Amino acid sequence: MKIFAYCLREFDEKAMFEALCEEFHAEYGYTTEYPSPENVHLAAGYDAVSMTPTNMGKEMLDLFYEQGVRYVATRSIGFDHIDLQHAKEIGIGVCHVSYDPETVADYAIMMILMCLRNICHILERSKVQDYTLKGKIGKDLCDCTVGIIGTGQIGKTVIKHLSGFGCKMLAYDIYPNEEVAKYATYVSLEELYAQSDVITLHTPATADNYHMINKESLSKMKDGVILINTARGTLIDTDALIDAIESGKIGHVALDVLEKEDGLYYINRVGDAIANRQMAILRSFPNVLLTPHTAFYSEKVVRNMAYKTFKGVDDMMNKRENPLILVQN
Repeated sequence: MKIFAYCLREFDEKAMFEALCEEFHAEYGYTTEYPSPENVHLAAGYDAVSMTPTNMGKEMLDLFYEQGVRYVATRSIGFDHIDLQHAKEIGIGVCHVSYDPETVADYAIMMILMCLRNICHILERSKVQDYTLKGKIGKDLCDCTVGIIGTGQIGKTVIKHLSGFGCKMLAYDIYPNEEVAKYATYVSLEELYAQSDVITLHTPATADNYHMINKESLSKMKDGVILINTARGTLIDTDALIDAIESGKIGHVALDVLEKEDGLYYINRVGDAIANRQMAILRSFPNVLLTPHTAFYSEKVVRNMAYKTFKGVDDMMNKRENPLILVQN
């Protein structure tokens, strides 16, 4: 088994890949660059390529196929960046990874608490030695109603962990979960929007929920609502979000993901004029917290992702069952 890894991080993933090569009796090559038409030749002679989320549409899949690559392993839970139908048509197997949900769930809860306690403003004022209290007052989580959209593994874990804070919880999912119902009340989206002080998103990106948070849905929310997104950037219409912040409809926003973040996050852009006006506007607001898609980033998760990359490719090559295989060639 030979795997070529794109966008491999030398400071954490490299050592894990080297150890896993011994465990799986495999070989690997790598580059820190993202895959592109200019560097697909690096994968020539390899069975599989691995990457973090980046464009893997028809063109890129065809180019890798021409190099002899027959398997794609994305080091992410999300796989909406891969054209699965085309991969199936040309005979490329595809797998993704999973990891324990606590890491992202706790990050989302951290963001909720930071917004409720106005922590960004407190830290900014502290930098200039303003230790007064005016404008820094917060809210208690136990007095809030939290709406959780998406009750899969991560959303369910958010609900379980939030249950210890004593807050009222409302949940929405097209597939209600009996375990979740012990802690939260399932309601319609309209009810969740209308009643929640805090709304946190934990649903995968699909064609059906593209821009589910839009001008119309924002208008149904409480004035001063807090919005958290650690899921996918495409769930939110960013222009509508900016309008809602400017109008005062939204009290705080915490975003670990953004629309059009490909080619931006995970890259050192110090000194660059970044061509993303929406991001520049969001960064200008004192009540907006942006983090660069790092909710997943813990030692345990990185180990998990590396291991399941090797395991997924090995299982695809040997025709073994694996729930993380999306396309078996």
